[in-house]
Amino acid sequence: MYLKHLSIANFKNIVSAELEFSPNINCILGNNGEGKTNLLDAVYYLSMTKSYFGGSDALNILHGESYFTIQGNYFREETEETAFCGVQRGEGKVFKRNGKLYDRLLEHIGVLPLVMISPTDSELINEAGEERRKYMNYLLSQISRDYLHASVRYNHILLQRNKLLKTPYSSTVEEVLQTLDGQLAQQAVIIYENRKNLIAELEPAVIQLYRRLSGGREKAGLSYRSDLADGTMTELLTKSRERDRAMQHTTVGIHRDDIIMQLDGYSLRRIGSQGQQKTFLLALKLAQYELLKQHSGFFPILLLDDIFDKLDENRMQQLISLTAQESFGQILLTDSSKVRLNAMVKAFTQDYVIFTAEKGTFYATT
Repeated sequence: MYLKHLSIANFKNIVSAELEFSPNINCILGNNGEGKTNLLDAVYYLSMTKSYFGGSDALNILHGESYFTIQGNYFREETEETAFCGVQRGEGKVFKRNGKLYDRLLEHIGVLPLVMISPTDSELINEAGEERRKYMNYLLSQISRDYLHASVRYNHILLQRNKLLKTPYSSTVEEVLQTLDGQLAQQAVIIYENRKNLIAELEPAVIQLYRRLSGGREKAGLSYRSDLADGTMTELLTKSRERDRAMQHTTVGIHRDDIIMQLDGYSLRRIGSQGQQKTFLLALKLAQYELLKQHSGFFPILLLDDIFDKLDENRMQQLISLTAQESFGQILLTDSSKVRLNAMVKAFTQDYVIFTAEKGTFYATT
């Protein structure tokens, strides 16, 4: 699968853009603030129905305008299909596939698999567990429809339970809590098993990819931590009932899950340099790419946003060597240095195109 043509209007700082992409490597050059990352985010929107960087849809409308639209024409197994996203200020979002409006946006997740690697991924290492749970949700939602639905239901039931924990005790409240506990437990099992299997699949690939990217300097480690490793969700909720009442929220469950990232057995967050942390994230995302490819049966699109910063020459060469192989499909990457990008890409492939970004406008260059 690859994106052949992209049309953008009034998205962030992009007034209007029409781009024809190569099915292989596409380079977007430009200084910071010129629109490189916004272009990648537009492609991400068409796969995930939202921005990679969070926030409301209306915040992505060009200042002074009332709407934005993004449309992509894709080729998959010699079949062309289109994805369209439109946001009107004050009226919400419209999303279509091949001209047909979705009843629920969730139905689109996983149709156009994609992996994005961005400098903001450092939050996966340095921020709280919520970021790592979002990462698991993002990946598993593209792989498993059951997981996606279970995650939505779990969060809805959890909100109900937390609201109920703030009300005075009564036999009726206790009865409803028991019902909600049973419903939470049903969804938690699905989520827990999917997350556990996900990390088990990712771990060996992350170890191997990190070893190659770093030249074997350190050994990466990846593991999954969950309350459900110590008992069923029902057991955990029963034991924590009094504490939950005192705290007025649910203190145990898969909404507290986390991913443990290590180098040589030590916390990546504590001992990892910026280069080591970035290498680990690259290994994690490339392992994610392979997983998506296996589950979907075709190549996801790979978006690489300013990934060369803080990587030494050896790691950059290893990365380009990896992504230039036949095991990867279409790649869109951004950088601020034409000399660096040309030197890196030309060393491994001649099959690429270059665009220059200037104030939200994109020009094909040589």
